[in-house]
Amino acid sequence: MDEVFVIGRITLRTSYIDPSADISMDTEIGEFAVIEAEAKIAAGCRIGHHVIIHRGTILGSNTVVGDHAVLGKLPQLAKTSTVEQKVLGPLKIGANCQIGTGAIMYAGTTVDEDTMVADLASVRENCRIGKAVLIGRGVAVENNTSIGDFTKIQTNAYITAYMELADHVFIAPMVTTTNDNFMGRTEKRFALRKGATIKRGARVGGNAILLPGVTVGEESFIAAGSIVTKDTPPGQVVKGVPAKPLRPVPEDELLPK
Repeated sequence: MDEVFVIGRITLRTSYIDPSADISMDTEIGEFAVIEAEAKIAAGCRIGHHVIIHRGTILGSNTVVGDHAVLGKLPQLAKTSTVEQKVLGPLKIGANCQIGTGAIMYAGTTVDEDTMVADLASVRENCRIGKAVLIGRGVAVENNTSIGDFTKIQTNAYITAYMELADHVFIAPMVTTTNDNFMGRTEKRFALRKGATIKRGARVGGNAILLPGVTVGEESFIAAGSIVTKDTPPGQVVKGVPAKPLRPVPEDELLPK
C-alpha cells in the first residue's frame, strides 16, 4: 500500500507499506515511511517521518520511532572485514521502547521493554539489549554484545563487539572499549578476540579505556580517564594509567543485594 499524488508529470509517493506487513490499525505513520514485507507493528506505536522498517522487523506495543530511524538493517561488510556473514533473524523491539531520530538498529538483535535508544545511536547485529536500558545519543554498540537490564550508556560511548555488560552498569560519556590486542595482525587474534566483561553495578567514568578481555568487577568504580589493562577487583575504586585499586567504594553507593 502506498499513497500516490500526481503533479503534472511527477509522481510522488508519500509512504510505502508492503501488503504483507501486519500493522495495528491505531498505528501512527509519518510521511515517506517505508515498511517492508512481514514487518509486525503492535498496538499504539508511532512511526516518524522517513523511517525505514526492514523486512520482518517486530515492534512491541506503544513503541515510538523517531524520524529517519532505520530498523532491521542488514550489515554491509567491507572487503577486508573479518566478520562472518550469517543469516540473521529479524530485529525484535519490545513494548514501550523509544527509538531516537536517526538511530540505526540491525537485524538479529533483540531489545526488551522500556528501553531507549537515543538519537543517532547505532546497535549492530546479534546483540541482546535488556529492559529499561538507556543507550545514549551517538553511542555505537557493535555486534554480538549483550547489555543487561537497567544499564545506562551515555553519549558517544563506544561499546565494542563481543562484550558482556551485566545489570545496572553505568558507562559515562566517551568511554572506549576494545577487543583485539593484535590490532588486526596474526591469525591467532580470532581465537582471542574478546571485549570487556562488566559485572553487575560497575561504573566506568568518562573517557576511560577498557583493553581487550578485561573483567570489571561487580560494583567496581573506574575513575575518569583511566586505562584498564587487567581485571579489577569487586567493590573497589580504580584509577590511573594503568588503572590500579585505590580504595573501597563507599557503602552508601552500593546497590541493594
